[in-house]
Amino acid sequence: MYDLAIIGAGPAGYVAAQRAAAAGLSVLLFEKNELGGVCLNEGCIPTKTLLHSAKLLEQSRSADKYGIRLENPTLDYAKVLARKEKVTKKLVGAIRVSMRNLGVETIKAEAHIEGGAEGDFTLSADGQEYHAARLLICTGSRSFIPTIAGLEYPSENILTSKEALELKEIPESLIIIGGGVIGMEFAALFNSLGSKVSVIEATPKILGPMDEELSSLLQGVYASRKVDFYLSSKVSRIEGSRVCFSDSEGEEKSLEAEKILVCVGRRAQCEGLGVEKIGLALEKGAIKTDSHMRTAVKGVYAAGDINAFSMLAHTASREGEVAVNDILGIEDEMSYKAVPGVVYTHPEIASVGESEQSLRAKGLEYEVHKLPMSYSGRFVVENERGNGVCKLICDPEGRLLGAHLLGDPSSEIISACVIAIEKGLKLKDLQRIIFPHPSVSEILKEVSFT
Repeated sequence: MYDLAIIGAGPAGYVAAQRAAAAGLSVLLFEKNELGGVCLNEGCIPTKTLLHSAKLLEQSRSADKYGIRLENPTLDYAKVLARKEKVTKKLVGAIRVSMRNLGVETIKAEAHIEGGAEGDFTLSADGQEYHAARLLICTGSRSFIPTIAGLEYPSENILTSKEALELKEIPESLIIIGGGVIGMEFAALFNSLGSKVSVIEATPKILGPMDEELSSLLQGVYASRKVDFYLSSKVSRIEGSRVCFSDSEGEEKSLEAEKILVCVGRRAQCEGLGVEKIGLALEKGAIKTDSHMRTAVKGVYAAGDINAFSMLAHTASREGEVAVNDILGIEDEMSYKAVPGVVYTHPEIASVGESEQSLRAKGLEYEVHKLPMSYSGRFVVENERGNGVCKLICDPEGRLLGAHLLGDPSSEIISACVIAIEKGLKLKDLQRIIFPHPSVSEILKEVSFT
């Protein structure tokens, strides 16, 4: 009998296993694929590894602006892919060592819930039976495949993010269905690598709920790099390598490309898990949880994409921690007030908290404070022709509600904004903080005085 059984070893599952085992609980961790889950093996880390190589390639092409002469920089894609595998294996290995050192028993097999109740849940995997006092479900999500006439997945030319990361050769042309975060990161990647990229998006803007102004600016950057965008466009059918769609004017159009990448979101992965055997019902295909990550069944918790609330790796890890703390009797509660989101394009976009559009929808008053990133000397030093904006949104009393940044390295700066929003800081509080000089993060202080 284990104190806790965890199904799924992605960012929610393996972090929860670490915290629980470190606190003295006996932990059983199931993962049917590799430790680290989708994020580490076929999502966040592999994508960012490839994007980093693409960014270096772009920088080498403009090195002369910085006084460095490079003749015809080229890409060895096989070596890029080999490095991606090396990075992934290194990080997976680190998790494996952590599990072993903490005494977590890991089972590489697909787990099924067979029944039971708090104090004794029964699970099976590879013909073996296991028992645990509590259960934490962290089975993550999968790519959503929409119902489109002629869309046959899997097939040679229809890809999701998983297959796109496994391509051995750079496609000459690529159509991306979906202009959200995943779609735009792949658009950035393959555009840098030399593919002719077209993005078809059903809504009037890319990047979904992210700041309208910054999304538009990023679209402009990639349009100038010859990426074609078709917004407010609905795909009607796929004919081999051709995508047929109606554009924003209702006109029927079609595009043809070597590969078609489907990036229209993800769905919670609950199929075949057996939650019904313990009386746990799904809501719209996901498991509903409260602020302590408890489900409707006592002794059963869920964390990560499985609850379909915030499908981000860092959210999943924090949810896993909250679940374990509740099991341990430690006062804790999940807060979604300041969940950062980053798009690892070049330039990057990072956002946290409320946006102008979300506040307008709620009918709330707000103030906008913004400056070009060029007000930071460090940004000018490192971005010869860099596009950048820093926008802080606050309530009429000056309390920070949201932050939206375009420009490198927004992904690193946004953490300061996360803390400020979570702790209810005001612009006057930012004004009294000493930022390192020269640093791009100084832009936060500059904006606070506008």
